[in-house]
Amino acid sequence: MKKQNNTKKKKNVKPKDSNREFYRIMYLFSGLFLLLCGYLCYFLIFESREVINNPYNLRQETFERKIVRGEILSSDGEILAETLITDNGEEARFYPYKEMFAHVVGYSQNGKTGLEQKYNFELLTSDIPFYEKLYREFMDIKNPGNQLVTTLSVKLQQAAYEALGEHRGAVVVLEPSTGKILAMVSKPDFDPNTIVTDWERLINSDSADGILLNRATQGLYPPGSTFKILTALEYMREYPSAPENFSYECNGIFSYNNAEINCYHGKSHGNLDFIGAFEKSCNGAFAYMGSDISISDFYDLCESFLFNTELPFPLAYKKSSFLLTEESEDWELVQTAIGQGKTTISPLHNALITATIANGGILMQPYLVSEIQTAYGQQVKQYLPSVYKRLISPEEAAALTKLMTSCVTEGTGYALLSDSYTAAGKTGTAEWDEKKESHSWFVGFAPAENPQIAVSIIMEEAGTGSDYAAPAAKKIFDVFFSDKKK
Repeated sequence: MKKQNNTKKKKNVKPKDSNREFYRIMYLFSGLFLLLCGYLCYFLIFESREVINNPYNLRQETFERKIVRGEILSSDGEILAETLITDNGEEARFYPYKEMFAHVVGYSQNGKTGLEQKYNFELLTSDIPFYEKLYREFMDIKNPGNQLVTTLSVKLQQAAYEALGEHRGAVVVLEPSTGKILAMVSKPDFDPNTIVTDWERLINSDSADGILLNRATQGLYPPGSTFKILTALEYMREYPSAPENFSYECNGIFSYNNAEINCYHGKSHGNLDFIGAFEKSCNGAFAYMGSDISISDFYDLCESFLFNTELPFPLAYKKSSFLLTEESEDWELVQTAIGQGKTTISPLHNALITATIANGGILMQPYLVSEIQTAYGQQVKQYLPSVYKRLISPEEAAALTKLMTSCVTEGTGYALLSDSYTAAGKTGTAEWDEKKESHSWFVGFAPAENPQIAVSIIMEEAGTGSDYAAPAAKKIFDVFFSDKKK
């Protein structure tokens, strides 16, 4: 008889993993470390320059004690800003062209603006040979800072400055195929050489005249009839046969429900086709178009043209606004269609829209600096043209070019007629105060068949675009093409 074995078999028990919590903590801190490294790399690549350029960053003082601020040059090598040594041995920033480049180049005392601010880090960086840096350090001599070679043309800047005359306003000139800013003028202006002694006067008058404001990028105005370019585009999108079949009988007044639009001085244009409405800049015809298009589609079109959004531009600017919605009242709808209402735009933004059309529907990234060099002229960094975005199709750009060319040859842009080139453009007369004269606008490019230059001009309280801004644009075009012949 076998003896019963009452001993129970023991179950196999896995040993407890005492290192599990340790691994979790190790993974957590490793992940945090990688995130920290990633953010540090991001900061050094994308954010460090902005932090260094901040006027409250005391590190700038360290740079200034060791480096002589570099020069700013025009595209043809003219000095726009340099640092000189005064009789008492102190450094002083000098601007040879005084008021002419005041807003775009900026100033570097009592704060910094313009290119002086945006490229402060580059101007206070020295890339001369290392052995020379060592020698200068040993001899207690400052290193020369890098210099900026801008895209700005002295001849075109002078032409734009003189074309604006005594009027307050702004001019932007650019090359549509590359995005190079060739000239940028704002008035009223100031002398950056005397910014310190003139500071109180400039600040006290700034609220009234906005002397320190760069109107080219920070001035916001009703676009007037220059906006009819976008109204025409939206109408063509919704009614593709419009260029051939559109017809409107203008008697000087257009009524839409409770809203009424008058043509300039109540002028009656008679029977107009689509191109005729654009040539004559007929308010009634474009108010009619505005009443017959989709507001939501119009809104989307304007946002695609960078209204209510950021512009691809390096200097300080203000965003343009397009506020028309389905809830807007009738008066705002028809006023918006002719470039009035609540819509506002900067001269820079109007220039970008114009350049997009001139470049076959592609907006190039606008830029002001073509190259960074050492103090001895060796290249450190080069900025090349780059595409920002295609905004419209080549066919749409061609259709708008046809309208804008006809505006010059047969319509309100007659002041641009020339034997040397064919211009395309649109005049604008923007009403903003019933008791004051209208703002004068012109946007356009030339040659119409192969655009090389685009302009945007506003002259505050000057009058009609035909009488003031368009002739100013012609002066700039004439200088540009006369220089091309040489």
